[in-house]
Amino acid sequence: MAFSFITYFTSTLLADCYRAPDPVHGKRNYTYMDVVRAYLGGRKVQLCGLAQYANLVGITIGYTITASISMVAVKRSNCFHKHGHHVKCQTSNYPFMVIFACIQLILSQIPNFDKLSWLSIVAAIMSFAYSSIGLGLSIAKVAGGEHVRTSLTGVTVGVDVSGSEKVWRTFQAIGDIAFAYAYSTVLIEIQASI
Repeated sequence: MAFSFITYFTSTLLADCYRAPDPVHGKRNYTYMDVVRAYLGGRKVQLCGLAQYANLVGITIGYTITASISMVAVKRSNCFHKHGHHVKCQTSNYPFMVIFACIQLILSQIPNFDKLSWLSIVAAIMSFAYSSIGLGLSIAKVAGGEHVRTSLTGVTVGVDVSGSEKVWRTFQAIGDIAFAYAYSTVLIEIQASI
């Protein structure tokens, strides 16, 4: 909840900075750096730019890791369906990271990529679709009557989960939540492309 509140608050502040100094008739700021230049100026432009690019690099690394984990999950699922669940279907993430990086490099060569308005529509439809699939699978699991041993503090430490594994899973969940709110650093660029 705290992540969502902070992200919402900073996003509304950034959205109000799209035009400066007047929010209705002011000059448009097409990038985050334009906003910083209009409101703060001076040395703060370089500092905020450095922070934004460091954040974008971290987010890009996160997307690359997430994409490779997803591709490995699909490959493992296909392996289990083909050979059965008794087979150990281990796959390295590294080749899939390279594949995703190559796809990113190819797509980055498309001229005027920001002018592809249909891409935003496809992305919105895909986001809605996989969110609906996740919700549907969760409802199906609960409706199926399976009892999952968990509590407000998560899974119970015991035979299946060690204390250190529970701590690691907790930090991983916090990272996933923070990663979900990463759009705010590019909010001005999103507004400029709409």
